[in-house]
Amino acid sequence: MYILGIESSCDETAAAVIKDGREIYSNIIASQIDIHKVYGGVVPEIASRHHLDGILPVIYESLSEADITLADLDGIAVTFAPGLVGALLVGVASAKGLALATGLPLYPVHHIAAHIAASFLLDQAPQTPFISLVVSGGHSHIIRVVSMTEYEILGSTRDDAAGEAFDKVARAVGLGYPGGPLIDQASTGGNPRAIRFPETDFGDGNFDYSFSGVKTAALNYLNQMEQYRSRKPELYEKYFNLADFCASFQFAITHALTRQLMEAAAAYPSEDIILAGGVAANRSLRTALEAACMETGRRFICPPPQLCTDNAAMVGALGYQLAIAGVEPATGRLDAIANLPIDIWAKNLKYLS
Repeated sequence: MYILGIESSCDETAAAVIKDGREIYSNIIASQIDIHKVYGGVVPEIASRHHLDGILPVIYESLSEADITLADLDGIAVTFAPGLVGALLVGVASAKGLALATGLPLYPVHHIAAHIAASFLLDQAPQTPFISLVVSGGHSHIIRVVSMTEYEILGSTRDDAAGEAFDKVARAVGLGYPGGPLIDQASTGGNPRAIRFPETDFGDGNFDYSFSGVKTAALNYLNQMEQYRSRKPELYEKYFNLADFCASFQFAITHALTRQLMEAAAAYPSEDIILAGGVAANRSLRTALEAACMETGRRFICPPPQLCTDNAAMVGALGYQLAIAGVEPATGRLDAIANLPIDIWAKNLKYLS
């Protein structure tokens, strides 16, 4: 079964061809990172315009690299929620047009579920049920995946997502965008215990996250250092070290992510732990989670960095899972949705057909 995946939820225009939900025949990504760097983050209207320019060439290139035609496909999968609504509309409209022209079934993919499905593209794919931590610029969720059409949210962020906190602090310290990889690089050689940043804990039995506190503490620290630099340069030289600052801020976030995840997963001791999403490329987080899983005798699974960031291979992988689960294809009424919880999407799949 060959599935064409289409992804345009934020600032990556992507298309991929996936065979049987496991084998990547092509995975084309047109990134807009360099375009948005000058603004310090993604500008929705600019992202939409570049999706319009890139979507058809990217789809054509994915089919060409896979050496197949539209007639060889068995289905199309497209991210329709959540994300930037203007960006999503470009992918959804393109997928609907292709489905209408070819008669191929169209599968409505949830962005977070697609990140989780990226783990099925590995040699050792997980077996449901399992626990997944999905961490990106817009999401920080602990999810129990009963099946690829049934999800239970165990915890989520109440304010900033982890990736969003990385982006804001990286911009404030002058590193640029995207913040996660830049802070990760700048932390090399730094002492993660040099600065104690706060971690939010909502108490026993609650596994939600909050990263607004650590973000604010880091920004306040930078403001204090800026005052030292302008008024007392000797104190700035004494107290500010970029590597220490980045390592300490990164540690506070990765420690909170790991702690809450492992506490939530304790009720399911035999289930695998899956790390997914753009922040899953962070070396510190991967190392911490792998160590925690080893201590508890769990299997830890995380896709390579190129499958952690937004891509269409994960969309095609989930499209295959929906097809074999018997999900009815979407109709021409499918529309983009900016905000849609993963469990609500799964429970309402039949209404999208």
